[in-house]
Amino acid sequence: MILLEPNSYVLEETLYARFTSEKHELVDITLVDFDNVIYHVQSVDGQRSLLTLSVEMKYYNEVLAYGAEEILHCEYGDYLVPVTNSQYQITLQFNLEQLPQDKAALAKHVSMLKRNVLASPFLRAFEYWESQQEGAGPLMATHYRDDEAIYVQAQQDRVTVIFSTLFKEEVDRVLGKVFLQEFVDARRQASIQNAPQVFYSSREAPLEIRHLQGLKQDESVGYVSFVLFPRHFADPEVREKTISQIQLFRDYLHYHIKCAKAYMHSRMRTRVQDFLKVINRAKPDRTTVAAEKRTATGRYFRPQFRQSASTSPQTEGGEW
Repeated sequence: MILLEPNSYVLEETLYARFTSEKHELVDITLVDFDNVIYHVQSVDGQRSLLTLSVEMKYYNEVLAYGAEEILHCEYGDYLVPVTNSQYQITLQFNLEQLPQDKAALAKHVSMLKRNVLASPFLRAFEYWESQQEGAGPLMATHYRDDEAIYVQAQQDRVTVIFSTLFKEEVDRVLGKVFLQEFVDARRQASIQNAPQVFYSSREAPLEIRHLQGLKQDESVGYVSFVLFPRHFADPEVREKTISQIQLFRDYLHYHIKCAKAYMHSRMRTRVQDFLKVINRAKPDRTTVAAEKRTATGRYFRPQFRQSASTSPQTEGGEW
């Protein structure tokens, strides 16, 4: 069981290769990340030293209300340029001849763009907790996939994060319930008492979002609730780690469901091969068939055959 990295590894490798290349070649590469996020790395026409990164996020308009634009200007303000293609919502431009000395760190930082944008509702919830306002904060929803969303809501003493995840196949549904129930039961162990509280429900949505319209309520939908306490986000370093890990919960879950299915398929193929070997060993050897046969009493005998009428000689007049 591995933990997925919060950054896009393929985007990091692509940018680092362009940043460190001695010859500025024409580039036109399209990359796809989790949650259907698309990156388009392209050279500027007529200026090979300029490299643009365009990003498509279907949920970008939602996170704008939670402060995503402020985060972008804070993290990538020197590279932000106006968007020229309506398909994309974010565009960064890099001058390959004026890059900082640590190009690896720059590529790593840019590959965290999706994580930083999606962190806006979490940061807004943590700010609400720090303000010590009475009552619950606003419910912030981010529909990061079709029919799936992340709901974040702050209260005076906690922050609740709810994931709605969709299982399209029956096998995924069964394995998903096993994985999610393990998340609920694992926290009872003494070794992970510092982990957030986890609640899982199938079909019926949690109370925090039950009033929302358009929620699916069937066997294909599951809801996972994480309850974050101040120990999970009061410290700035722990806060960043919490945001990075909890964002990837859905990808982590479905990744390991696919790994479990692949492992079971490999075990079934191995078992079939073992059965075929047993069957092959059980076949009789056709080259060692006995020439003589015995009766039930053990006496040898030779088969005797009677001539048929068609092959027997006939007497005159058709009589035997």
